[in-house]
Amino acid sequence: MTIAAPISEAESTYAWLRLAASLALTTISGVGMYAVSVALPAVQAEFEVSRSNASLPYTATMIGFGIGGILMGRLSDRFGVIVPVLIGALGLGLGFIAAGHAGSLWQFALVQGVLIGLLGTSGAFAPLVADTSMWFTRRRGIAVAICASGNYMAGALWPTVLQHYFDTIGWRQTFIGVGCFCAATMIPLAFALRRRPPALNLSSEQKTAGQKQIEIPGNLLFILLCIAGVSCCVAMSMPQVHIVAYCGDLGFAAARGAEMLSIMLAFGIVSRLASGWICDRIGGLRTLLLGSALQGVALVLFLPFDSLASLYVVSAMFGLFQGGIVPSYAIIVREYFPPGEAGARVGTVLMCTLLGMALGGWLTGVIFDLTGSYRIAFLHGIGWNLLNLSIAFWLLRRSLPLGGGGARVAA
Repeated sequence: MTIAAPISEAESTYAWLRLAASLALTTISGVGMYAVSVALPAVQAEFEVSRSNASLPYTATMIGFGIGGILMGRLSDRFGVIVPVLIGALGLGLGFIAAGHAGSLWQFALVQGVLIGLLGTSGAFAPLVADTSMWFTRRRGIAVAICASGNYMAGALWPTVLQHYFDTIGWRQTFIGVGCFCAATMIPLAFALRRRPPALNLSSEQKTAGQKQIEIPGNLLFILLCIAGVSCCVAMSMPQVHIVAYCGDLGFAAARGAEMLSIMLAFGIVSRLASGWICDRIGGLRTLLLGSALQGVALVLFLPFDSLASLYVVSAMFGLFQGGIVPSYAIIVREYFPPGEAGARVGTVLMCTLLGMALGGWLTGVIFDLTGSYRIAFLHGIGWNLLNLSIAFWLLRRSLPLGGGGARVAA
């Protein structure tokens, strides 16, 4: 049962403690995204499949994660964030144990998509990001960035831990252990989130007082945000999903690729926090445009540099440049839409970012199988990034300052 929070608790000490619990949950649950990437070479070898087929479990995970974000967002809007978080804890626990016992690639992919993606990780990301946005006003950007950073903290911590245990006890036993850990830690943390956000207790006039305006209908804005989410993450997925396999193809050990992924996502934490600080000052659309432009620069840098030392540097730059993109979507939704719609709308836009990750991860594998190289895959990602950059620029041109003469976005 959830408890209504008084309006005065916005940006209170309790709000910050709640944010700490949310950060812990997103960090733990983030293993659902990264375990399958680190396990890609081992899964490909064990099931004796092609690189594109071995990428399908990741694609299934991201599709499940994305669709689950909408479902969990609606549950959060109706019953409070504790419900999706508890579902996520059980989904991850059961999912990793089941994945560790999978007898074929299709079983492994099914478990990844349904239990780990749809019912697991999705319960502790989009709902928590949307919930956090309603506990803060002046510091909303940095608060959302901190919550979303758990996703990258997971990427910084989990790959090296997982690779260590893959090398010592095998990927199956490691998956079973991770499942037990998720259930044991996430369920107690969920009960720190029983109170409903104070933003939902505001009057209708207070809810729309700071809502920004734009010269296009709300539904068009929402559709364009969804397309932007797909495009930026098709581009983002190539290094994040395939860096371990890419290093192996270049003759480097898988452990080096896992280290690069950890470095990439560790710098992503810095990027997300810095972007949150920037977002509080320049707004969500400008932050999205900045992040998209910098991500494009980093993708281009992968083309000429393929030595071990340069890949470490470029991986760090990629993480530093692109980490603020995804949280900016949650800020844009809160800036242009009512708080009562936050869970479902944020969940839907973040679903599109995850579908982009899923599509990009799979397409990169297909391009590699067709060409025997990742060079064309990088060029493919750069093209998608240009689409995202164009949408962000166009939306910024149509935005109006607070108190401007245009109509507010309408659902």
